[in-house]
Amino acid sequence: MGINDPWLIVGLGNPGTQYAGTRHNVGQMALDVLADRIGSRFSRHRTNSTVAEGRVAPGGVRYVLAKPNSFMNLSGGPTSQLLDFYDVGLDRLIVLHDELDIPYDTIRLKRGGGHGGHNGIRDIAAAAGSPDFVRVRIGIGRPPGRMAAADFVLRDFGSTERDTLPNLLEDAADAVELVVDQGLEPAQQKFHPPKV
Repeated sequence: MGINDPWLIVGLGNPGTQYAGTRHNVGQMALDVLADRIGSRFSRHRTNSTVAEGRVAPGGVRYVLAKPNSFMNLSGGPTSQLLDFYDVGLDRLIVLHDELDIPYDTIRLKRGGGHGGHNGIRDIAAAAGSPDFVRVRIGIGRPPGRMAAADFVLRDFGSTERDTLPNLLEDAADAVELVVDQGLEPAQQKFHPPKV
């Protein structure tokens, strides 16, 4: 693996300004933080995605940040096109996504395993032929009362959540950098609470 072999970082969400601030789009919000860090802007790409490319530090690893232009449930097609276009293996794919089963303002990381009912992850695993990629799971918590999960994820963050959202997005971006620089385990040790 050379320094020019890129890492593909995919942020999940739905296209369109009406979804931009919703919980379901938190993966793409975190990607915006990473784009700032590499000093790049997103532009249209032939893989049905918008893409930003760059390095966090001069001479560092090349990042390819991608937001599929498809709806969340169809994230697999654009992601597999990106893998082919950039010739990236699943060992260098990181997907950022919202996670209902993790408390708000919490980051968890894992490689492979099930999709936990997340249709974007399910579609990527099916299109890529394997679930064996790193996920940065950004906790959005459970819906209040009897609200359906499908309604909850498509709502904007509440005002108290918005106060801490920038920190959560920075944490997600830090987690990506740590996986790229040091590997999954050191990132898990930083962001997962110690087992009691």
